[in-house]
Amino acid sequence: MVGKPLLTIVGPTAVGKTGFAIEIAKSIGGEIIGADSRQIYRYMDIGTAKPTAEQQQQIPHHLIDVVNPDENLTLAQYQTLARQAIDDIHERGKIPLLVGGTGQYVTALIEGWSIPEVPPNQALRQELEGIAAVEGAEVLHKRLQALDAIAASNIDYRNVRRVIRALEVCIETGQPISELQRKRPPNYDMLHIGLTMERDALYSQADTRVDLMIDEGFIDEVRQLLGKGFNRKLPSMSGLGYAELASHILDGEQLEATITRTKHNTHDFIRRQYTWFRGHDPGILWHNMETEPFETLLDTVECWRKGSR
Repeated sequence: MVGKPLLTIVGPTAVGKTGFAIEIAKSIGGEIIGADSRQIYRYMDIGTAKPTAEQQQQIPHHLIDVVNPDENLTLAQYQTLARQAIDDIHERGKIPLLVGGTGQYVTALIEGWSIPEVPPNQALRQELEGIAAVEGAEVLHKRLQALDAIAASNIDYRNVRRVIRALEVCIETGQPISELQRKRPPNYDMLHIGLTMERDALYSQADTRVDLMIDEGFIDEVRQLLGKGFNRKLPSMSGLGYAELASHILDGEQLEATITRTKHNTHDFIRRQYTWFRGHDPGILWHNMETEPFETLLDTVECWRKGSR
């Protein structure tokens, strides 16, 4: 039996997912579910390239502005909220579009990951963070390799938060996190679209977007967040641009150097996004935003929609 439709639209930062998804949603009667681990935070609008109020009026958006910057939204909680949003959209006769660049959000949902329900152990986390700060991220990653080689092979050693979480689950439960993360794929009729473009062009587009964010008031946004008491060490404040601008505001780093560093880190982030998509490809139909007409892909989506009825 063919399941209910779910369209996913993924791609690296700055490739143009938001505008593209809105046009698709308009054409097929859809609503958008955010799959972005930064757009879930309130008060963080410019630096996360959050859909504007006007864009959200054109098409309903879900899972945006879910928690405050000092609150945590676990992957399991995200899954639950996303599934609820999908069910709600289906019940109203609309088509859900899961849209974003956080590959882990998308993959966990469409593969049906079973997320270990292990509460955070703050003392253990602080201990592991201290080890990473003093001895380096590679040391933690090697410890994870010894406990759970499968999990270690799927986590970049530089992603200290994910390494620590995997270690935390292993230590607290005595079982590898990879064994606890069983998969139960949902019964959706899915079409997976990936947006891309030639790498140098994408880097240039990302750089232009950073400059535009600065012009639109990104510095003031970060200053206001710090003024509200949101510590620069919060996970939310580690997002692209936020950590760098905090250094400009609090440490006196020259703005030009801050912007250059933000652009460099954005390029690195784009490379990591592509690595994730290559490693977790459920049959993505890649669309080159520079060379392929929108109408061609829209025809494909329309054919899929009609087949899902």
